[in-house]
Amino acid sequence: MEAFFVSTGLVALAEIGDKTQLLSLLLAARFRRPWPIVAGILVSTLLNHAGAAALGAWITHALGESLMTRVAGVSFIAMAAWALVPDKLDEDKAAARATGGVFLTTLVLFFLAEMGDKTQVATMMLAARYPAFFQVIAGTTLGMMIANVPVVFFGEALAKRVPLGIVRKLAALSFAILGVAALVAG
Repeated sequence: MEAFFVSTGLVALAEIGDKTQLLSLLLAARFRRPWPIVAGILVSTLLNHAGAAALGAWITHALGESLMTRVAGVSFIAMAAWALVPDKLDEDKAAARATGGVFLTTLVLFFLAEMGDKTQVATMMLAARYPAFFQVIAGTTLGMMIANVPVVFFGEALAKRVPLGIVRKLAALSFAILGVAALVAG
């Protein structure tokens, strides 16, 4: 269960202020249909994070657990620094036309926005760090939902009350602690 809880907490914190959270706000403001947006986020995240976790598990198998644990430790420390940098939503994605309905639009835009994003990289590294493949996917997906679903339903009110700088620092600290723990364990 450690993999599940660490994955959930780490991704939920890292997602605050992330471009996919901004995309959630944009989609909610544009379509005003929260349930298809939430469903699109869920399916997109499951697909994206399953692929990232599979890659992390495969790399661990190919390189060996000891080396991959050290690589994961260094990666988490690098992600601590990355978490301090605010994300901005790409204008191209923000201006995309809705084709195929709210669900499909959300699924495609969210999947594309997650490619190479810190939460996708975190999922890959968590799968490399923990042998509990499905717990990592479930945890990172739950973390994404914890961070994005409230934005879909209550975005504007939340944005005025959440100090994003503090949340980014907490996410960075969490990544750094996990990185150091992986290096010590490796």
